[in-house]
Amino acid sequence: MVKIGPLELGEFPLLLAPMEDVSDPPFRALCKKQGCDMMYTEFISVEGLIRDADKSVQKLDIYDYERPIGIQIFGAELDSMTRAAEIVEEAQPEVLDINFGCPVKKVVCKMAGAGILQDIDRMVSLTEAIVKSTNLPVTVKTRLGWDENTIYIEEVAERLQDVGIKALSIHGRTRKQMYKGEADWTCIGNIKNNPRIHIPIFGNGDINSPQKALEYKNRYGVDGIMIGRASIGNPWIFREIKAFLEDGTIIDPPTIQERVDAAKEHLTRSIDWKGEKLGVVEMRRHYTNYFKGYRDIKPVRALLVREDDPKVLFEILDEIQYRYADEQAYAS
Repeated sequence: MVKIGPLELGEFPLLLAPMEDVSDPPFRALCKKQGCDMMYTEFISVEGLIRDADKSVQKLDIYDYERPIGIQIFGAELDSMTRAAEIVEEAQPEVLDINFGCPVKKVVCKMAGAGILQDIDRMVSLTEAIVKSTNLPVTVKTRLGWDENTIYIEEVAERLQDVGIKALSIHGRTRKQMYKGEADWTCIGNIKNNPRIHIPIFGNGDINSPQKALEYKNRYGVDGIMIGRASIGNPWIFREIKAFLEDGTIIDPPTIQERVDAAKEHLTRSIDWKGEKLGVVEMRRHYTNYFKGYRDIKPVRALLVREDDPKVLFEILDEIQYRYADEQAYAS
């Protein structure tokens, strides 16, 4: 049984990675339906939280059907981080997660996210302060290192465990790599097999099929897998991996009706939570994957990402279902 503090997650949990403008409540609802064991919010700026910024505060929204859930924060200043931890605790998630892995420039330049990989001592001291400031189990998500010359993650894992974190998720790339190249899970496996490590170790990066999930589970011995980009427009990946891990079953891909129903539900929830304008716009990134692989779908997808009227969007989705009713996607 994999446990984060008192939280029990099953024998081999599948986690939804925190992704900005993706892992919001509308999308999390769909992933939960498809078997995701634990989810994380989009990352939340601690400066935004302590200043009561609307966008940051809204990201604290969690719902009972999503549980267990972790709220992820990012920042670089000790006082702001600990004050934000108190705010997060009031939202009552199961876990508080610290983002030490985001590679985007606007985060890194403030020494937050993956930027802190340039100062491991500071990373550890910030983590220790947050652990001491909250009653929630604290977890960390990070990367292998800043670049290929500073891959200290095996040492970092021990130090973070020693200051009290309850689980560690590791993306198998450096900050310099961003999302390019192949994720290297070698260090992740070394950490999991380190006899000093007793907290759960979750691997992240490039898991995009049930077969790969099983291969990496067996090869690296991780306690669970965190799935990010492969879930965008494809919440079914959780049920597919679970079925394959259980007994090698390869379940049928979602039908066009399932895809359209999911897109409709996602759009409806997005509008309800964000308002019509933003809900429509932020849904656009998902359409490509919802309907990936269908013949001649590109012009129809183009309509979906240009249209602003929800009523017309639902009509386009109905047309997709009708047009492809007897056809399965020819590519994944």
